[in-house]
Amino acid sequence: MPGAGRPQAAGGDWDPAQYDRFRDFRLRPALELLDRVSITRASLVYDLGCGAGTITRIVADRFPGARVVGLDRSPRMLARARAEQGRIEWVRGDIREWQPERAPDLIFSNAALHWLEDHQALFPRLLDYLAPGGCLAVQMPLSHAQPSHTLMCETLANGGAGGSRLGDKAVAAAAGRDWVLDSDAYYDLLAPRASEVDIWETEYLHRLEGEDAVLAWVRATGLRPVLNGLAGADLERFLEMYRERLRAAYPRRADGSTVYPFPRLFLVATRQD
Repeated sequence: MPGAGRPQAAGGDWDPAQYDRFRDFRLRPALELLDRVSITRASLVYDLGCGAGTITRIVADRFPGARVVGLDRSPRMLARARAEQGRIEWVRGDIREWQPERAPDLIFSNAALHWLEDHQALFPRLLDYLAPGGCLAVQMPLSHAQPSHTLMCETLANGGAGGSRLGDKAVAAAAGRDWVLDSDAYYDLLAPRASEVDIWETEYLHRLEGEDAVLAWVRATGLRPVLNGLAGADLERFLEMYRERLRAAYPRRADGSTVYPFPRLFLVATRQD
């Protein structure tokens, strides 16, 4: 979910309405992740990168006796979360700097940690924060090799006049970086500290509706570094070329829908007692 630790330019906060446009598709992997969490009781739960709090509320219902804290960096997302009354505590913060005040029983993070660097240090640290027997549950998109992402980077590289670069190197670097490791790397990082590690990958075939549906999807998430880094004519030119390339890569079906393959990585690790 949008927020903590994610790249933002000034004025580049996340758009809850744009993100919610495909809410059901984004909610499904979070529910599937939560379904694999094995602990049955918890006194303290954190949702890192909680966004507008949709899944945080479901996590809170799963553990009715727990103190539940949702952490995110986006003021707009947290404002949306706080608009609905409830017992959840909403905290603005950056996952990179976050430390729990006491050991939680569950650290849950859906579609947030892929925005953060140095997973070799991050994931063992999160597992070590847990109480003995506690659970770390994480889901991250694996979209870096998908056409929607590679075409984004190509358009930045050659979308300017005469095939020149659009934007500076910092924009290209932000759009092109991929901090998600291979599945077996996470096993090697977590297994020495865990009593159980469950890692799997799923590719969803999303049936999207509307014109330029893939562009609308990416605008809410992976395109954020470009939207924050380009402006004016450069941004207009990028969107025009990127839109056409997406239309060729993801043609609309005869019924008007667009099929969008989207892979994700899941892991659930239980800290040793």
